[in-house]
Amino acid sequence: MWERTLQDLIRGLRANKKDESKFIAQAVDEIRQEIKSKDMEIKAAAVLKLTYLNMLGYDMSWAAFHVVEVMSAPRIHLKTIGYLAAAQSFQQDTDVLMLTTNLLKKDLGSRPEEVAIALNGLSHIVTPELGRDLAPELIAMLNHSRPHIRKRAVLALYKAIIRYPEILPQSMNRLRDKLDDSDDGVVAATVNVLCELVHRNPQDYLPLAPQLFHLLTTSSNNWMLIKIIKLFGTLTPYEPRLVKKLQPPITELISTTSAISLLYECVRTCIIGGMLQGHSGIMLARTCVTKLAGFLQDRDQNLKYIALLAMVKIVPTHPELVAEYQDMILSSVNDEDISIRMRALDLVSAMVSRHNLQPIVQQLLSHLVKSESSALPSATQALSQLASSPAAPVVKPGAPPSQSPAYRLTLAQRILALGAQDVYENVTDFEWYISVLVDLAYVARVNIGAEIREQLVDIAGRVRGARRYAVQVMVKLLSDDSFLHNASEDGGCPEVLWAAAWICGEYSELSSELAEPQKLLSYLLQPRVSTLSPDVVAVYLQASMKVFGSWAAELAERWDDDDLPRVQAAVNDVLERLEGFVTHPDIEVQERAAEILQLFTFVRADLSAYKPKPRSDFLYGESSTNGFGESSVSTEPHFPKSLYLIRPLSGAYELNAVALTAQASVPVPDGLDLDVWIVPWQEEAPPMPELGVYEPREAKRSKKGKKKGAGKMKHKGKARADEHDEDGARSASPAPVETAEERAERERRKAERLERLRDDPYYLIDDRPSSRTASLDAADVDAIPVVRLDDLPPLSHAVAPRLPSLRSSPAPTAQTFVIDRTGEMPEGAVYPAPARSPRPDGDRTPSLLGNGNGRATPTAPSRFAPYDLDVDEPRPGTPQPIKVTRAKKKGAGGGKKDKKRTPKSDSTPTTAQ
Repeated sequence: MWERTLQDLIRGLRANKKDESKFIAQAVDEIRQEIKSKDMEIKAAAVLKLTYLNMLGYDMSWAAFHVVEVMSAPRIHLKTIGYLAAAQSFQQDTDVLMLTTNLLKKDLGSRPEEVAIALNGLSHIVTPELGRDLAPELIAMLNHSRPHIRKRAVLALYKAIIRYPEILPQSMNRLRDKLDDSDDGVVAATVNVLCELVHRNPQDYLPLAPQLFHLLTTSSNNWMLIKIIKLFGTLTPYEPRLVKKLQPPITELISTTSAISLLYECVRTCIIGGMLQGHSGIMLARTCVTKLAGFLQDRDQNLKYIALLAMVKIVPTHPELVAEYQDMILSSVNDEDISIRMRALDLVSAMVSRHNLQPIVQQLLSHLVKSESSALPSATQALSQLASSPAAPVVKPGAPPSQSPAYRLTLAQRILALGAQDVYENVTDFEWYISVLVDLAYVARVNIGAEIREQLVDIAGRVRGARRYAVQVMVKLLSDDSFLHNASEDGGCPEVLWAAAWICGEYSELSSELAEPQKLLSYLLQPRVSTLSPDVVAVYLQASMKVFGSWAAELAERWDDDDLPRVQAAVNDVLERLEGFVTHPDIEVQERAAEILQLFTFVRADLSAYKPKPRSDFLYGESSTNGFGESSVSTEPHFPKSLYLIRPLSGAYELNAVALTAQASVPVPDGLDLDVWIVPWQEEAPPMPELGVYEPREAKRSKKGKKKGAGKMKHKGKARADEHDEDGARSASPAPVETAEERAERERRKAERLERLRDDPYYLIDDRPSSRTASLDAADVDAIPVVRLDDLPPLSHAVAPRLPSLRSSPAPTAQTFVIDRTGEMPEGAVYPAPARSPRPDGDRTPSLLGNGNGRATPTAPSRFAPYDLDVDEPRPGTPQPIKVTRAKKKGAGGGKKDKKRTPKSDSTPTTAQ
């Protein structure tokens, strides 16, 4: 019989690309026949071919027992195939693994070649049971005469410890001895194993510090030095005395090494180990920053990335050292490599302060602006550049990198986060920052409008000195037709128009300083506004009403009859523009437009009925004498009263930011117990007799003897009714008696109303019987009188002259901006003791928008994707202890010497002297 070899199988796969599945099915059938052969050579060849197919994704779990058979082959080349197949196909739940325990023990005690093969295979297939049963053999292999066996045994022991941690205490002494091994490979393997195990319980590895320090100062293997420095970075938080001991050798490594990976690991260890504190720490930090700054100018992109990555870790403790290289760092933001740009953004965000916020934000904002140099070169320029340097690719100086929408969104969010950090702590000029927000809305071309809106509204509410400038900028924004036209496109930021309309409406009294504030109404009510989202249109309508109310109230204070035609024209223009919004498909816009339309209709009627009075030398409200020498006081104003109609509707109170603890600080009123029922619970009262049935009292008495139970009930009800009648007679007049015709008419109207409501899909009818429902239904809804409010009540006679209280004068512009960081607290606030520490981000502030999340600005940790490369970052604050359970050993060989335990964490560790 002719059998295919592995080479034949590979050639067949390449020759049958069109019908590969059929060829593999035929090959598997042949393998099933060959693997049952008594000849171990044929069986091993079949297992080898099956292993190759398993690498291609085909299952071979059905051949697990045959793999064990090949593993037990006496010949070394067949045994190698068996262990290779086991490492490739065996899983933790493979049932034949229990058959390999004695086989592995036998191979671990055989020739060095078989021991090496067994150690390699065991490191892949080890299970908790195998780790427990083979622990003595693995520990014994650490003292083997061959160095490569010792090295393999150290690595295999690590895999066994991961699966069965209980063997760690008995193997710790042997691992410690291997740090002094004569072979460098064994020492490096031991250091690697300890570097992985130290994260479980760092205190247990503090006694190894002297040996590790000796290796740090004597070894020249960079990879082993990296592992040793990582070990010390994990141990130093638990032993502060190591910091002073490690500073000289690490400083020497940073200054002399040419290995970038070793340099980065030294910097990282200095940061997480607290070695950059104190006078010597400052010198070490300066050495690190100087070394890293040289890599920023290197042409190697990897060196730039490593330098930025390390500087991000240094800047929280030494920002002044990193700020010396601000220009180099900002130039990296424009790098072609996206990873370098993101790391540069992280570094820029960490080094920002009150002194460098403006240049940093302006630099970041310039990257969002389209540059003219980004256009393609002409054919002549391209040919000339190619002729000058035909070998090297042409890179235009100053050309901006390709910016995807995701990167532009990240850049815009980072600009907003820098400004809003710690409630605008770094912003010194809010007029500049408001301009930056508006510029960002123009150039971002991504969906960042909601974040810009929240910051604009929040700044207008917190910083009083910036409100006048904010209104001026928002008026210019509302009058920009191009921004309104592009708002419907992707990245048009229509939410910024929401903020602009809201600010102009809420602080409309400041718009009086503009040349013609009534022109703002034409921008707010132009027909193109209907293309915006309904929530923006609703704010536009509300702002138009507030702007007109403030302008009209101010005009009333300095009223001149010559202003009447101008006001009437403005009102007529508003009414004409509102007609298009009354039929808007959104119900919120439709309702607001209808309400504002009715208000302006009343204002127009009042203006039409207003008759100018003859001029007099006396102001409104001053006394004058009539022809009989008697003094009289004028009660009618000399301006239309409707000019003061709209302003009090929205300007009664000032809208301020609310503190985070305002709701929890509201005092509980006296006598209010929130733990008891507001309406005391009572047992259900007996049902009252049905209302609407009128019977004479004589008839009730005649039925008394028919039903005793009912008679008693009715007698009690009658007594209560008599008492009620007597009380009612004392307090109020008796109710009129309903005639039969009135009762019939009421029942007819009630039936018609119920029949009409039964067909209404928006009306839910409650068919459950209830005495309260019966009493409510008995009331005649149609009999409720309707009061028509045809006119507003006249102004009070006690109004002061010229109504000065309705118009508050604006505050003068402040030179120094004052930020309301805490927010408004309720009257009589009770400050509760904080149950926990405040939030670490410091960016979450209450918002004036009332969105319920208490957030006014986007925060960097919640919006930016993390770029954590070091997944093994140590967390000394929460170490995970290892639960050690020792099993008693039987035999005469064990004595007290073998019962050493791992040193406790509270014992005083031995450190390098």
